[in-house]
Amino acid sequence: MEPKKNPKADISRNTGLYFAIGLFAVMALTYNVLEWKDYADDNEYDISQNIDDDLDEEVPMTEQIKTPPPPPPPAAPEIIEVVEDEEEVEETVIESTESNEEEEVMEVDDVEVMEVDEDLDVPFSVIEDVPIFPGCEKEKGKGANAMRACFNKMIQKHVVKNFRYPEIAQEMGVQGKVYVNFVIQKDGSIGSVRMRGPDKNLEKEAARIISKLPRMTPGKQRGRAVRVPFSLPVTFRLQ
Repeated sequence: MEPKKNPKADISRNTGLYFAIGLFAVMALTYNVLEWKDYADDNEYDISQNIDDDLDEEVPMTEQIKTPPPPPPPAAPEIIEVVEDEEEVEETVIESTESNEEEEVMEVDDVEVMEVDEDLDVPFSVIEDVPIFPGCEKEKGKGANAMRACFNKMIQKHVVKNFRYPEIAQEMGVQGKVYVNFVIQKDGSIGSVRMRGPDKNLEKEAARIISKLPRMTPGKQRGRAVRVPFSLPVTFRLQ
């Protein structure tokens, strides 16, 4: 059966084309509406300033502030008594403290200068009389260098004799060098001990060794006992 409708009369053939044309027309119209500008007539705008030149209005004068007058001076006494100067007044004479050539200069006896006993710290390397470690008395007549060598030798022997490695430091595998600073006092005792090392247990052991040092003969500078600082490294090494 043949269709009665003519295929050329189908209105849905060019739907896409018509849609595109209509869309373009709507966008063009929208663009024109958005871009439309209306400018007012410049001749109708009055740029003149509206200045009121009427200055005939009376301006009230500022009232003058009046300053009160100063108070009057006190009145003078009516009766002035005149007292006669009958008493003699002693004049104070100020004598000059400057000396002149006529004055006799008194001789002053010799002034006794007292030495101040100060706590001097003289380094071990420069002191005149080195502190004497017990056992170094025989080196006393050989000079300062021999006394220093004997002192160092005896103190190293003391460290080796009293050395004890802390067990807790061995278990932890701690080792290193502890630097000990102490002062040989004026009475030959040991004081002002300070330590610096890699572990507190090692520092404690180094302090124990130093505490066992014997009393020494104090060092002297110019024949007077002085304090002598000394530094000693104590090495802790695991075998």
